[in-house]
Amino acid sequence: MSNKRLLDVVASEVIVCTKCPLWKSRKNAVPGVGSTETRIMFIGEAPGRSEDAKGEPFVGTAGKLLDTLLSQIDLSREQVFITNIVKCRPPRNRQPKPLEIQTCTPYLDRQILTIRPEFIVTLGSHSTAHIFSEATLSFSNITQVRGKPRKTCVLGLPLTVVPMYHPASALYNPEHKKILEHDFQLLKTKLRSIQSDTLDR
Repeated sequence: MSNKRLLDVVASEVIVCTKCPLWKSRKNAVPGVGSTETRIMFIGEAPGRSEDAKGEPFVGTAGKLLDTLLSQIDLSREQVFITNIVKCRPPRNRQPKPLEIQTCTPYLDRQILTIRPEFIVTLGSHSTAHIFSEATLSFSNITQVRGKPRKTCVLGLPLTVVPMYHPASALYNPEHKKILEHDFQLLKTKLRSIQSDTLDR
């Protein structure tokens, strides 16, 4: 079965999921979008209001910044895969609860195992904490680990994890925007190590 078909199966399950209480307040679940054959995944925290309305990740103000950051390193969202650790919007954009993360991340795990990325970019504390736990890496806070790529294994797959601030944090902290721009340039350097003219396999 192709990657696209496997990811479509995951998405179809996410859209009708009722495994945690978040389904009661959502408008749309947000499985993820992008290339099914990419070498790089971006993983955020959870959908916000705009994402809940449209059913796609990172389409609000933070998403526009993400698009800009991608364009600065000659990428587009069509060349990568973008998703979140929690697929439904928490009420009032609160942080996802541990039970919600535990319930929802098997979907993410299946997406990772299907795409088999060489790079995972974690955006924010929650996604970084989850991926670090999958890789049995210690995590204290995003400030200490951001911008420091780590070669590791996630779900048995050898890959590089690149922790970064969440783009939403840059909307109210200009310093974080500068740091994100720096870290995306670092990512660009890492991607150049791939012996290919494209991120698509």
